[in-house]
Amino acid sequence: MEKLIEHIARSLVDSPEEVSVSSISGNQTSVLELKVAKNDLGKVIGKKGRTAQAMRTILSAVSSKEKKRTVLEIIE
Repeated sequence: MEKLIEHIARSLVDSPEEVSVSSISGNQTSVLELKVAKNDLGKVIGKKGRTAQAMRTILSAVSSKEKKRTVLEIIE
């Protein structure tokens, strides 16, 4: 799942080398922290948060197959 979010984020931003995804795992829930360059933050979030919501929807669909809950946090 980390690779999926990283691939999506790298294709959206101007400086893909600054994209990093880290994972914090729990028993039933995992948190993915997405970090991008400050000037690319708006591109990852999108208008009215639509791009971020789309990434969360994809992540939810993938994680439901594994019967685990995954949350995406976008870090400044």
